Amino acid sequence: MVESLVESLVGFFSGTLPKELIVFFISVVPVLELRGSILAAGFLQMDFLPTFIISVIGNMLPIPFILLFIDKIFAWLKNTRCKNLVEKLEAKALSKSDQIQKYGRVGLFLFVAIPLPGTGAWTGSLIASLLRMKMRDALPWIFLGVLTAGLIMSLLAFGIIQPLIS
Repeated sequence: MVESLVESLVGFFSGTLPKELIVFFISVVPVLELRGSILAAGFLQMDFLPTFIISVIGNMLPIPFILLFIDKIFAWLKNTRCKNLVEKLEAKALSKSDQIQKYGRVGLFLFVAIPLPGTGAWTGSLIASLLRMKMRDALPWIFLGVLTAGLIMSLLAFGIIQPLIS
């Protein structure tokens, strides 16, 4: 699903936007995030280092805002027709929070760093916020997780290392 969505976005924006901007845009989008942007860079035949830097910066851009404001946004949305959606998002995020609750900041790092479906900076930030982690405690670990996930994904996407499962 992610791969076909990334391919569609790359096809839609190719020729109208610079490839670096396409990768940046995809890295900011929830669900696609860093993994999607690195896939897009592969489709666009970009080099390793610019891809890594752009993807990390784009993926990190919304994180401080999520950590600071998602509680207030969710509280406001609960007074609208979006109440059920917000409650589902909170429940989904909290269902993935065991590792973070058990291991704290290191658990948050691992949650963001291991590039699996349902993990990443957006979900990690949401969980950190719901668990009332302070930004100064969460942000550095999320950043380290994004760097690690970016490195893992880039090494795989650029064929520098081979996946263990094929």
